[in-house]
Amino acid sequence: MPYAVTLAEDVAHRLGQLAEYLAQAPPHRSAQVLGRVLDCDDGVLGQVTALLATGSHFAQRHARSGAFPPELWLALGRASNELHDIGLDLDEYLADIQRLAAPPVAAGATAAKPVASGVAARKRR
Repeated sequence: MPYAVTLAEDVAHRLGQLAEYLAQAPPHRSAQVLGRVLDCDDGVLGQVTALLATGSHFAQRHARSGAFPPELWLALGRASNELHDIGLDLDEYLADIQRLAAPPVAAGATAAKPVASGVAARKRR
């Protein structure tokens, strides 16, 4: 089997594992995962969008030669555009996801008081 096909199968399998983890993870871990998945630039959503855009360009070249139907090129382009738009919609919630991704504070724990830096301490003398 060609490497690229094996790679695609591995990616699909790992995404399934990630979905299983996400279903069982505590909220802050789920938010951490979702933050990485929904990243429009480097996350899974961004990379899948780029993959479909690349597939659309590939299909366009082959549709022009008659090897692929033009509908495939158009469908891949629409899918890429829709995922891009979905990514933009979800980007509105990035701050909420980042806030939820912060580890929970242990019960009874208090935040550490800031310690004055050496520069600030010297100025006070």
